[in-house]
Amino acid sequence: MSARTMRAIRLHEHGGPDVLRYEEVPIPEPGPGEVLVRVHAAGVNPPDWYLRDGMTTMPGEWKSTVSLPVIPGTDVSGVVETVAADVEGFAPGDEVFGLLRFPSFKGSAYAEYVAAPASDLAHKPAGIDHVDAAGAPMAGLTAWQFLIDVGHDHPSPFQEARHQPTALDADTTVLVNGAAGGVGHLALQLAKWKGARVIAVASGAHASFLHELGADRFIDYTTSRPEELVNDIDLVLDTVGGPGSASLLRTLKRGGAQFPVLPGGVGEEEAAKLGITLSSAQVRSNGAQLAELGRLLDTGTVQVAIDSTFPLSDARAAHERAARGHIRGKIVLTAT
Repeated sequence: MSARTMRAIRLHEHGGPDVLRYEEVPIPEPGPGEVLVRVHAAGVNPPDWYLRDGMTTMPGEWKSTVSLPVIPGTDVSGVVETVAADVEGFAPGDEVFGLLRFPSFKGSAYAEYVAAPASDLAHKPAGIDHVDAAGAPMAGLTAWQFLIDVGHDHPSPFQEARHQPTALDADTTVLVNGAAGGVGHLALQLAKWKGARVIAVASGAHASFLHELGADRFIDYTTSRPEELVNDIDLVLDTVGGPGSASLLRTLKRGGAQFPVLPGGVGEEEAAKLGITLSSAQVRSNGAQLAELGRLLDTGTVQVAIDSTFPLSDARAAHERAARGHIRGKIVLTAT
């Protein structure tokens, strides 16, 4: 491999995990406002396998901006190699992490090097390693922008009104559906950080894990229906979606809110009849918010759970693991 090339995962066609090809490609050149990052680890997220399967248009877009071959991935942790002349706040040797160019399929994180917008990056917390840092950006910012602060004024492709997080404090009870997953386990911890009481819904295998993260109550959805066990909830964060979303409305008090991370499972009319606010958002890259989350990661107030790690060269196995479901925390690729 020459000095100006690197190894990366690319898609030349859409399909199953077997279409992920590990090959030699040119090292990207950072443009204005960008830094070149030597990747140590890259997080695996649903948009990665959506792209692999053939989704090439983000919600709200009218046409595809994807041209094959393409390097998937958005979550990265690594070390700054070079910076563009107009970049301030980062220097060669800095450890950084970030959610790159989202919402788009142009993150190109499944690689040994990536050109990253400086505004999408934050300094990696010294108290965590690159694997944990790579697992944090998309899931952590999704939880942050749903629960703490949207942090942008971009219109949502899912609704006309701007998403408004619910104030969380000791008088708030939050139910997190899919609490063991990437977004769910971080949302649980952020809600606890704000002082809320949290009810975690997941399969029974995750009960002790979620209690250790601070869940006040656990519901095993494989043996019980949340709407039959709890009511008067202030907020439901539903990270699962699908047909079961509508039944979660019955856990909420009148005036409560349900935030679906995957919109579409609940009718607005039904929510309105029950006096429930239904609101969603689309996560966006935000280095400043990631820096705030990073401070919580550095102190251990919030922790990233790692389901499994795979070398970059075996991204296929990582996607096969994702397809089996029941993921606890995050799947991460290691590039070094």
